[in-house]
Amino acid sequence: AFRNRLMFPIIDVSGDVIAFGGRVMDDSKPKYKNSSDTPVFKKLRNLFALNFARMSCAESMILCEGYMDVIALHAAGFTNAVATLGTAITSDQARLMSRYTKKVIICYDSDEPGQKAAARALRMLEEVGLEVSVLKIPGAKDPDEYIKEYGKDKFRAVLEQSRSKFEYNMDGVLSKYDINLPQDKIEATSALVRMI
Repeated sequence: AFRNRLMFPIIDVSGDVIAFGGRVMDDSKPKYKNSSDTPVFKKLRNLFALNFARMSCAESMILCEGYMDVIALHAAGFTNAVATLGTAITSDQARLMSRYTKKVIICYDSDEPGQKAAARALRMLEEVGLEVSVLKIPGAKDPDEYIKEYGKDKFRAVLEQSRSKFEYNMDGVLSKYDINLPQDKIEATSALVRMI
């Protein structure tokens, strides 16, 4: 099942390896593959690297899309990073995060699928009472790429500028309109008023 894949152990909060994730080394599909569910491993109820992040995430937790982003963040000293296991966030994962932290910073890829997943994660995390913000990564598609290009200090500065739900949604509305055009300005204003 995992032939020609780079293997990542999935470890529970007790420190036991309960499954594996495998990433292809070429353009094969699927890009990631996880162990099948077992009595000790339910993909939708676990988070990658929570076994490490739980030690340093009381104030905030960084939610990433993939293993490589989490590993890059931990290597750069951001040990409060976790990732869902190749799926969109589930209510079980949101509840699990709420046991360990009070704030989640969503740090998904800057492409369209990543931003759609971020919008879904925002809703699910707020439903369990977490304070949520979204990180917009300038000049890179993901945190791993950003840290390699600009370094951990610049990433820390970007992290501190994560956007609230309102700011994130406002950016989404404004990106759809050219506010230099009167009609677009009216439509954007109407959309923002409805949002408020």
